[in-house]
Amino acid sequence: MRARVAIALMAVALAGCRVVPKVETPPAPVPANALSAGVKLGPSIASLGMRGADAAAALASFRESCPQLLSRTDASGLTTGSQWEPACTAARGWGQGQTAGDAASFFDRYFETARVGEGSAFATGYYEPDIAGSRAHIPGYDVPVYAMPADLVRGWPDDIPQSERTGRAPLGRYDASGRFVPYYERAEIEAGALANRGLEIAWAHDPVEFFFLQIQGSGRLVAPDGSVMRIGYAGQNGREYAGIGALMKQRGLIGPGTEFATSMQGIMGYLRAHPDEGRAIMNENKSWIFFKELKGDGPLGALGVPVRRESSVATDPMFVPLGAPVWLDMDRAEADGLWIAQDTGGAIKGANRFDTFWGAGADARTIAGGMSARGTALILLPKGTVARLTNK
Repeated sequence: MRARVAIALMAVALAGCRVVPKVETPPAPVPANALSAGVKLGPSIASLGMRGADAAAALASFRESCPQLLSRTDASGLTTGSQWEPACTAARGWGQGQTAGDAASFFDRYFETARVGEGSAFATGYYEPDIAGSRAHIPGYDVPVYAMPADLVRGWPDDIPQSERTGRAPLGRYDASGRFVPYYERAEIEAGALANRGLEIAWAHDPVEFFFLQIQGSGRLVAPDGSVMRIGYAGQNGREYAGIGALMKQRGLIGPGTEFATSMQGIMGYLRAHPDEGRAIMNENKSWIFFKELKGDGPLGALGVPVRRESSVATDPMFVPLGAPVWLDMDRAEADGLWIAQDTGGAIKGANRFDTFWGAGADARTIAGGMSARGTALILLPKGTVARLTNK
């Protein structure tokens, strides 16, 4: 303390006995949505060089999204449902009769591009895993797949004053004394906190595979007899999500100098090679996903429509209207092109953050597991949107 006082006095003397206060530069505020991040008109759609097959697949997904797009509230603040009506009406019959034309011309006619913030984008990948599973609890299939528990509810802890209770109440449960407390975390659920309550809808064979299926949010359980059960996201326990890949890289467990690559495959390799340490690392991700059985031809995204390989992308709905087309130009060619925002994700937060969907199968797993791409992003909005927003 005395040394600090001496140094401070010397500084005062050198400043002519005038104390010069240190000016701290406040951190830049984090944008809350697309409007606060700033929206600018981007290049013409004709200049993007859309490929015909890419545009056609995106048009099919856009068409599926339209019923939801027209009726839901846009959390980004960029659009209203009615502003999508001309494009959705045209999409229903595009390519037939008087509306004949290629898909790229559809997007050129009804949309303009917009850049949110600086437009610098980061994209990862997800897929629909196929893992060994069974509807019945049979030998070797001991990892429970739980449905949503009835005691997982929203409420306000007693220690949060009434005046500070804003937004949605947090998820949790009421304990035996009637206090609202956080819900069971992963380690507690793994230890049997939900066992013997009739919540098991299926059983998985491999805890590592099931951990990654939870991260993906949906998948297919393939039984020993070859039958398939498709499961999808039903809810989350409200506990903190931790990306174990980043933790493992920081600790020198994967990446350069180790035998395990910085990828999903490398992470899985480490977890299998070190089962005890791996279990502890997985439990650092306190989040737990509950599932329901899905019927239909594909996993459902947050928009409530099936997500499609190389057409559907997860975004933060505060920055991209769910259902809107998105153009990505990345340093990974697989991620380039036109996508439709049809899903969300716990780790997909902020402007220009995307998670590209790659379907099911071995190649989907390889591409999604290694996807880490940087580049630029444009959102496609109904024509006239940017002028309307910037002239307010």
